[in-house]
Amino acid sequence: MIQVQDVRVDPETRQVWQGDTEVRLSRKEFDLLFKLISNAGTIVSRDELMQDVWATRFWTSSKTIDVHLGWVRRKIGDDSRHPHLITTVRGKGLRFELGAVPAI
Repeated sequence: MIQVQDVRVDPETRQVWQGDTEVRLSRKEFDLLFKLISNAGTIVSRDELMQDVWATRFWTSSKTIDVHLGWVRRKIGDDSRHPHLITTVRGKGLRFELGAVPAI
């Protein structure tokens, strides 16, 4: 079981909870979230995500990650305009934050 902030992920059962509420994710959504949360605090590049989540070294679409990330954010209550769980590090990748991100 991995828990960061109020999100818990069980890789064996592929279940996710935010607080006490179970969150239903598709297979790719789970894989994306798991890759990010298991590397919490570290920037994960888009190339790593394409390779590890989509098992490809080429970009099937420039929006593939963004679309799936949007679905994951919506389901775990992470506002894309003011994210507190998953942040985008411009030009580098994505990071699941270990703690709350200060408001700007």
